Amino acid sequence: MLKFFQRLGGALFAPVLLFPFAGLTVALTIILKNPDFVGSLANPDGLFYKLVYIIEEGGWTVFRQLPLIFAVGLPIGLAKKAHPRACLSVLVTYLTFNYFINAILTFWGPSFGVDFTQNIGGVSGLTTIAGIKTLDTSIVGAIAISGLTIYIHNRFFDTKLPDFLGIFQGSALVGMIAFLAMIPAAYVTCLVWPKVQMGISSLQTLMISSGTFGVWLYTLLERILIPTGLHHFVYGPFIFGPAVVDNGIQVFWAQNLSNFANSTLPLKELFPQGGFALHGNSKIFGAIGIALAIYKTARPEKKKIVSGLLIPAALTAVLVGITEPLEFTFLFIAPFLFAIHAVLAASMAAVMYAFGVVGNMGSGLIEIAAINWIPLFKNHTGVMIAQIGVGMAFIPIYYFVFKYCIEKFKLKTPGREDEDEEVKLYTKEDFKNKKDAKNGNVVVENAYFDQAYTFLQGLGGAQNIETVNNCATRLRVTVFDETLVKSDSVFKGAGAHGVVRKGNALQIIVGLSVPQVRDCFEDLMNKDLENIDSEKNLINA
Repeated sequence: MLKFFQRLGGALFAPVLLFPFAGLTVALTIILKNPDFVGSLANPDGLFYKLVYIIEEGGWTVFRQLPLIFAVGLPIGLAKKAHPRACLSVLVTYLTFNYFINAILTFWGPSFGVDFTQNIGGVSGLTTIAGIKTLDTSIVGAIAISGLTIYIHNRFFDTKLPDFLGIFQGSALVGMIAFLAMIPAAYVTCLVWPKVQMGISSLQTLMISSGTFGVWLYTLLERILIPTGLHHFVYGPFIFGPAVVDNGIQVFWAQNLSNFANSTLPLKELFPQGGFALHGNSKIFGAIGIALAIYKTARPEKKKIVSGLLIPAALTAVLVGITEPLEFTFLFIAPFLFAIHAVLAASMAAVMYAFGVVGNMGSGLIEIAAINWIPLFKNHTGVMIAQIGVGMAFIPIYYFVFKYCIEKFKLKTPGREDEDEEVKLYTKEDFKNKKDAKNGNVVVENAYFDQAYTFLQGLGGAQNIETVNNCATRLRVTVFDETLVKSDSVFKGAGAHGVVRKGNALQIIVGLSVPQVRDCFEDLMNKDLENIDSEKNLINA
């Protein structure tokens, strides 16, 4: 089950990676339409305003089609074969599912407790998907239908039918089975989802009423589950789903940012749900304190090397909110430090919330400044001062707590290790000596060649790989025989920040270049498998 959720979490990152640019585009266009920043250029009848509006509409694409994008994006990480055809099957099946719901509720809406004559949005529980009026199941329904279709695809895509039925093989067979499956799926959704919507409404009230403690608990879970890859399931329903506000905090914040910016009412009063999007502050202020503590406790002769490791890792966390490169430098050495980090991050968010800080602050400094500080500066300067003040106060708290723990428990954080362990790395020369069995040509390498090749060999070779995918910073691999996987030092020697091992499910912490490393990894794996097949054919011959 953990392996499945790890793979699902990685698959979810394909659509999630579209959000930063879209969010910044929307935020920038909102700023450029605000007369407080651009003066007379914000005249709705002017050419400048109209051009900015056109760009803004394009920026909304991702947010207005979230369920559809999540549905189609999931097969990229979860389909075991023929990924493009799997995406097509999911698209058709998800649209079919919503057409079935539309038809059922058109005839029997009151029987399911749904007034299907209402307009979409608001408290109606209705929305449109690609022009289809349907129940608003948000990304939950999209992921469920996509997952079911992917299962059908993986199970039946290669099924061989009699020759006279050959036209119904492959994607056609998957589509037929999925079509039939959508009829009961749509019925069950009409039966169950309206009750779920009532529960979500109750949850929203509960979380808001729990106030500061609710913010603390949410942030704690979002941080502490990062090593398992399950943190997506904590923040997803809040940021992108309907847990506390329709369409999620990110969309709601962007839609109402202009109203928030122009209002003189306290921001916490305008949008109390924004307390559940403060987890990005630990990526800024916490990262600085952690990096300083690790640097301070390093041996004098190793400080220069450690700074080379910490500066880019800390900058990545502070500027763009990707924390794994920094957090995984100490997670595997001292897991309890990560637990302390989660508690401090939760406490920071709770204190900020208590001082009236709310907003959409789930990422790094660049995004927080663009969609919070700049547009809100005129009427909500006090919120920014409180946020920065609390954050700056937590930097020394992080620093002294981490420094004390590292020195007290003699933790081997970077720069405090014993004599360096000798690591045997695989090099380009190793690979160049390995020819393609078919034609003797050397496989073409790229900038990520060394790392991908070392990882592949460290995992026991291509024949030991069952599945491979990735999230924003981690290469996620399932192997057949975990005993063939080499020690962590091999992977770290190739540039990995750490390795997570859960039986035969492994996560190699690569960093922001993981998509490129994965592409190279899969190319090398396929070439290795071709070599193995060729050798088997020669033996059989």
